Amino acid sequence: MGLAAFIRSQEKAIVADWEAFAQTYLPSAAHMDRSALRDHIIGLLRFIATDLEASQTERERSEKAKGQGPKEGGARDSAAETHANLRFTGGFDTVQMMAEFRALRASVIKLWRAEWAHTETGDILPDLLKFNEAIDQVMAESLSRFTDKVNHSGSLFMGTLVHDFRRPLAAVHDSAHALAIRGKLDDEQVKLVSQIETGTSRISRLVSNLIDAVRIRLDKGMPIAPAPMDLGTAVQEAAKEVRAAHPSRKILIETSGDLEGEWDRARVGQVLSNLIGNAALHGLKTSAIAVAAKGAGQEVILCVHNEGAIPPDAVATVFDPLPRGEDENQIQSEKARLDLGLFITKEIVTAHGGRIAVTSSEKEGTAFTVHLPRKSHEL
Repeated sequence: MGLAAFIRSQEKAIVADWEAFAQTYLPSAAHMDRSALRDHIIGLLRFIATDLEASQTERERSEKAKGQGPKEGGARDSAAETHANLRFTGGFDTVQMMAEFRALRASVIKLWRAEWAHTETGDILPDLLKFNEAIDQVMAESLSRFTDKVNHSGSLFMGTLVHDFRRPLAAVHDSAHALAIRGKLDDEQVKLVSQIETGTSRISRLVSNLIDAVRIRLDKGMPIAPAPMDLGTAVQEAAKEVRAAHPSRKILIETSGDLEGEWDRARVGQVLSNLIGNAALHGLKTSAIAVAAKGAGQEVILCVHNEGAIPPDAVATVFDPLPRGEDENQIQSEKARLDLGLFITKEIVTAHGGRIAVTSSEKEGTAFTVHLPRKSHEL
């Protein structure tokens, strides 16, 4: 009996053997009833049996082994993907779900070998190879869907959490501002209220960055609304904002050429504030920050330079949303760790059809260079 025919005839025995493993090994399966535990396992077995019976080229078999084979019947969601959805809802983790497939593989091979030993003398290797390729296919589909569900759920949770921060933060900030303008506070109270305003403003910016990051993680992209504007004016406004937060830092501005174009004013302002603010935070405190904006043909080039270098091992990941080091489970030192603003900055520039790059060395300092097409739809 071939493996496909064996799977079809011994469906119940295979599922029972697999179920015994699942109930004893997987913590999340202990509370599940039989029907919930078995959901789509039979569908997976039938897909595998059909796959074993199909004539396939070497290329098709190679694609399956990499998890890139066609879904059964061209379905929108395969049995493997639906199984992953239900296991995610049921509280399984990735390791537990993968253990299910390893157990399914083991159950089929164990029972078939026992059957084959009594009834057959032919070569079982071709069927075993095709079987393993089919299992690899359903494992890859399930893992991909399960990972997507985990990432999507985490992003939604973070997005909801940080979004709910906005209202209480606004209440604290507005209350502090109301106290400040009453004019009935002594010097110490004025200082404390000012600290509250400054602190809540910084947290509010962080919350906005987190919401933008979540939007990007959910593949919703960075929303922009381009309109005619002058980049020179935006540079002046951003520099004024950073000076207010860092009054001791000197910011030198140089503009040349035509700086008009169609960009999202608020988002471009965010780019400028992030880059100049990053230079103020991480550059040498005794040196000036140089901001240059130059019109050049169909684009405008912006450069923000500061003395001081980014650690060599961090240059390649400055635009990543999380800090990275030799041990990604530990946050790097404050010197090496750059903030979420650079990740948001790159996404805004990309949304406008532009590009951003960084160069950094002890000798030359650090420079972020942005190329923005005058019209974002040109690229």
